[in-house]
Amino acid sequence: MATLEHEKLTARPHRPVWRRLIGPTFSLVLLAAVFVWFLPQFTSLSAVWTSVRAMTWLQVAVLLLAAVWNLATYQVVMVTTTPGLSLRQATVSTETTTAVANTVIGGAAIALGLTYAMNSSWGFSRSRTSVALLVSGLWNNFVKLGLPVLALALLAFSSPPTTARLIAGVLGLAALAAATVVLWLALRSRESAARLGRGLARWVSAVLRRVHRPPVHGWDLALTTFRDRTVLLLRARWHWITLATLVSHLSLFLVLILALRFAGVSGAQVGWTEALAVFALARLLTAVPFTPGGLGIIEFALIGGLAAAGGARPAVAAAVLVFRVLTYVLPIPLGLLTYVIWRRNRSWRRPANAAPRTELVPETV
Repeated sequence: MATLEHEKLTARPHRPVWRRLIGPTFSLVLLAAVFVWFLPQFTSLSAVWTSVRAMTWLQVAVLLLAAVWNLATYQVVMVTTTPGLSLRQATVSTETTTAVANTVIGGAAIALGLTYAMNSSWGFSRSRTSVALLVSGLWNNFVKLGLPVLALALLAFSSPPTTARLIAGVLGLAALAAATVVLWLALRSRESAARLGRGLARWVSAVLRRVHRPPVHGWDLALTTFRDRTVLLLRARWHWITLATLVSHLSLFLVLILALRFAGVSGAQVGWTEALAVFALARLLTAVPFTPGGLGIIEFALIGGLAAAGGARPAVAAAVLVFRVLTYVLPIPLGLLTYVIWRRNRSWRRPANAAPRTELVPETV
């Protein structure tokens, strides 16, 4: 009897159906608002198609090459953050999980679990996969925070900064500096990581108390463990991880700027610094995955921002849609193919925790 009561107390509370439907419903409403209402109001679809058809075969070929290069940069990030992972394995993993994240509502969480499953089948422990995902995720968000600051600084040299630009730049710089300080405190020593974990736990618990939620526990141990598992990797490869992440983001921007130019948006209408600022702010909006792959949010932010910067509406809409086809739609069939490869290719399979170890992998990982 006591055991049954204990199980009832420790069981996860059942979430009402309406709460589980909030996220999917919001995503569908947002998508409908952008593609059914906003885009037809913004410009005619016939004018967009005319701009797309005006591209030459050479321009289409260059865009495809840029898109393939952009996809290839994802693998480099995973290889640098996962010692022992081969480039072919990284390709299968990143393409498959990107396809899942782009097609399924809540796909980011499913893609996370799929990454663990793939790496586990190749002999990587959950700890090694966690280190890779944490480091790559942190660096990805660092670049997302840093790019708007860089873009706004470049704009300040080309035109007088507005009040809105100054505020955005200061906020972005403050967020980047705060994130850097937190990471430095977490990595400086085990004691520093534990103190930071306790401090963050107290702050988060105070916020949760106001919404009648229980406090959090164990953050000091979690940060200490994270520090122990990542310090070797970051000391040896932080510069390569930073470079690979930055190249990945700028490669994505390269596809956008090429699409703009080939769709007829000249540098006189929208300069590359203005395009970078809009791109950076749009990428920052995807830090919280409201929709799969930022679908709807990215299109709205890019089309609205680039048109406000001076681009002709039909050409801007055409460029953004081509950009999204190459960077959002193209990975989906490729991801399906790589998923099949993972399921069928048994030659890469290894027993648990039998993946190649290097000097960058602690014995406890």
